[in-house]
Amino acid sequence: MTYEELLIKMALEDERIIVMTAENRALVRNAPKALGARFIDTGITEQTMVGMAAGLALRGRVPIVHALAPFLTMRAYEFIRTDVGIAHLPVKLSGYIPGFLSDGNGPTHQSIEDVSIMRGIPGMEVYCPADEDDLVKMLPAIWTSPAPAYTRINHKKGSYSHAAYQPGKAEVVAEGSDVTLLVYGFLFENALQTKELLEKEGLSVGLINMRSLKPVDEGSIVRAAAGSRHLVTIEDHLLTGGLYSIVAEVLLRRRMTAAVTPLSLGERWFRPGLLGQVLETEGFTPGKMATKILNSSTYA
Repeated sequence: MTYEELLIKMALEDERIIVMTAENRALVRNAPKALGARFIDTGITEQTMVGMAAGLALRGRVPIVHALAPFLTMRAYEFIRTDVGIAHLPVKLSGYIPGFLSDGNGPTHQSIEDVSIMRGIPGMEVYCPADEDDLVKMLPAIWTSPAPAYTRINHKKGSYSHAAYQPGKAEVVAEGSDVTLLVYGFLFENALQTKELLEKEGLSVGLINMRSLKPVDEGSIVRAAAGSRHLVTIEDHLLTGGLYSIVAEVLLRRRMTAAVTPLSLGERWFRPGLLGQVLETEGFTPGKMATKILNSSTYA
């Protein structure tokens, strides 16, 4: 099932659902015909769309709103924080082309701080599916929750068949005593291949699809830190406020120490290009990630 098929199916089954977009219909082209008046395109007005969604939610509706991730999370931030967050309304934010998926776009159109921004809002849930299979398995729970939520929409096809989603739980793909890779979103597929490369070097490698970054599965992080001598966080996000920060917060809160290596964008925007070129240039191909991990102080 595709994202659009799931969206239409759930909307037809629940008349409270309103589908909204700020002139971003790429994933929902068939929704207007299927939903009629329950599909609203506000034009390129992300702030207005979020404000309208908050009003609809106050009247018992469940708005699912779509926009490009950088404009949804940054241009409309005040409206999300004030109209949705403070009132804790069930507005569901769908951010399109997040992270490296905005490959050909420059810094103005790159959403690489969205996790940090959204998880800073009290009560806001943050989700980052690995691929379309993961996405459609997660969304029913996300959309039926009474909480506001931001989802990095990832409709890319993957090779891995994901486990059923349990709210707030990570997907533990494998456990490893040498190193555990913690990843979310689009880079899951590359992390899966990185795992295979590291295993060829004789390492015992764990892999965890974090899926839900808020709420985060602290138990999986703690068990990985206790069972592996090295953790690696992998994310197409700035270093500040993303998965590396989340892991650090969890370990500090639990009064634990661990060797943690972050693979992130640090404090830089990425050079735009075709997706494969971006991954190569920024060092996120499986081969380059495996080399970085093997060259870390843990194995040097």
